[in-house]
Amino acid sequence: MSSRLITILSSSGEPMINYNGGRTHGAPASLRPKHLLEEDRESGLGSTLDLISSLEGYSQEDEPTSPTSSPKPREGNSPPKEQAATAEPDMELSTNRVRELFINCSKIPLLLLLLFFFVCSLDTLSSAFQLAGGKVAGDIFKDNAVLSNPVAGLVVGILVTVLVQSSSTSTSIIVSLVSSGLLEVRSAVPIIMGTNIGTSVTNTIVAMMQAGERNDFKRAFAGATIHDCFNWLSVLVLLPMEVATGLMTHLAHIVVTSFNIQTGEDAPELLKVITEPVTKLIIQLDRQVITGIAMGDERMRNRSLVKKWCHTGLVTSSMNISIPGSDNCSSAHLCLQEGDITWTTQNLPSEVNIQKCRHLFADAHLSDLTVGLILLAGSLALLCTCLVLLVKLLNSLLQGQVAKVIQKVINTDLPYPFGWLAGYLAMFVGAGMTFVVQSSSVFTSALTPLIGIGVISLERAYPLTLGSNIGTTTTALLAALASPGDKLAAAIQIALCHFFFNILGILLWYPIPVTRVPIRMARALGERTAKYRWFAVLYLLVCFLLLPSLVLGLSLAGWRVMVGVGAPFVGVTVFIAHSPGHLPARLQSWDFLPRWMRSLKPLDRVITKATGCCSTGQATGDDQAAPINAVTTHVDPKIASAQRKADLAYDHPVFEFLDETKPD
Repeated sequence: MSSRLITILSSSGEPMINYNGGRTHGAPASLRPKHLLEEDRESGLGSTLDLISSLEGYSQEDEPTSPTSSPKPREGNSPPKEQAATAEPDMELSTNRVRELFINCSKIPLLLLLLFFFVCSLDTLSSAFQLAGGKVAGDIFKDNAVLSNPVAGLVVGILVTVLVQSSSTSTSIIVSLVSSGLLEVRSAVPIIMGTNIGTSVTNTIVAMMQAGERNDFKRAFAGATIHDCFNWLSVLVLLPMEVATGLMTHLAHIVVTSFNIQTGEDAPELLKVITEPVTKLIIQLDRQVITGIAMGDERMRNRSLVKKWCHTGLVTSSMNISIPGSDNCSSAHLCLQEGDITWTTQNLPSEVNIQKCRHLFADAHLSDLTVGLILLAGSLALLCTCLVLLVKLLNSLLQGQVAKVIQKVINTDLPYPFGWLAGYLAMFVGAGMTFVVQSSSVFTSALTPLIGIGVISLERAYPLTLGSNIGTTTTALLAALASPGDKLAAAIQIALCHFFFNILGILLWYPIPVTRVPIRMARALGERTAKYRWFAVLYLLVCFLLLPSLVLGLSLAGWRVMVGVGAPFVGVTVFIAHSPGHLPARLQSWDFLPRWMRSLKPLDRVITKATGCCSTGQATGDDQAAPINAVTTHVDPKIASAQRKADLAYDHPVFEFLDETKPD
């Protein structure tokens, strides 16, 4: 059967497609045959590299022919030279793919190295805060009369943990106070709640490092503040319950008395084994100073937090001491009378320095505050650098097929009817990873960039964060088991109170989807921060410094003053939100307040003028709607699709596969 030449003509009369094996110029790209298989398009297979390779293949074989040239012969009838010429681009494509694979594989060790320095910078940042505010934190803990007030204890826990940037340091101080009898367990529970809130400030600081790109910053800030929202909501419910009933204190006491708990080995230090060789070369701290000041040891006040000597020993030596009188002399010690003073010789132990520490500030004659500020600047610079490079590296790696697989594995629920188990599985993963890295701050801070670039959704980050809270309590429980015998019961009881607080918080704010209020709160904060980027700094100052200080001042003034100031505000807020009709006409909305107290727009204008930057907000205010134009204009579908993706936070290479629709 003879073949016939079939040519499709365009409207202009030019030949478009030749079905005799050739192709002429003028054929639109939409009518060219596609190299991707139908099943590949339906399943979403094919990475960005495959698409680029296909386009390169088109550019090689679709050279426009001259009007006088004849159609290309079929490939089977091509002479050997032409077949060799067509094989060269395929070899070049294979070489490019190997090169791309080698580059991507070489990025993985660099990613691990950046993550290592990122964790080291967090550890150094904690040391810097302890040097700058550690003694102040010890003085705050010293006033036990203040700590007996539950609200004041909560605020003290927040402020101290923010100052020292370490919940483990705050917890160790609380254990020492309880075991020495200076503080009761029931009074220590609100402080534990405060440390849970204060430790979440680290990942909020990390989220601020992604302020350069608006959508990334919105997602990252929402992912960081979801931890804050959960802790604040849990405290608002569980603190009054604990004050009224002592529920967590009784549960922890029952567990401690029911089991014969004995002192065990030290808690395993998995991540510190890797990071300590580096961080010890930078700074080493004597954390007994903060604990000693909190317990009232005045000798520690003049002692530096910077550790000078790493190895010390006790040496017994004979020393002459004065005694009240010769009546106190014994046969074992000869006495010497010298005027009105009686001397005797006794063997007394003394501490001797053996080996000096080897870190940058071991021989530096600087104050603790100076060293702390130097470390603070250096650790923040390293933290910003590592975070920026991590985000760029993750953006380059998480593209195409890799991004699809990761996004599908992390964010997809289990098949019906086990979809509800996916969140609890994420909690288990978060708890396990936190146990490995020995710090909830490190885990949530490493999670924040992934949320920012869109790999992990906010709904999946929520159970991961809750699991991180559980993981840090198990680490504290293992550390409590290594306490000495006189401190064992108190340490375990406080660790159990911390554990029960997080468990009860999860029962309040996770099992029922409608109760997952922290997700909605965090998303609203992310939207606000995307509009006004300075709002992140304001949030940090208000939530972790100004508001706790205000509440502390009101609580110290007495519960009558605190109730007199707080009750009207809470009452008006509840009525405006739910039943404004029961209020006077003037109080049925917040319009009776000055504009700067109910809107961020005036403050945004002031900050914009002060900094000389462009307005970060939209063209309209947060409380003013833009006028609707009655004229209907044509909207480009591509622009509308891009805007829709931006509004849904899908304008990221990770979600490019959403545009891969089934071909007609």
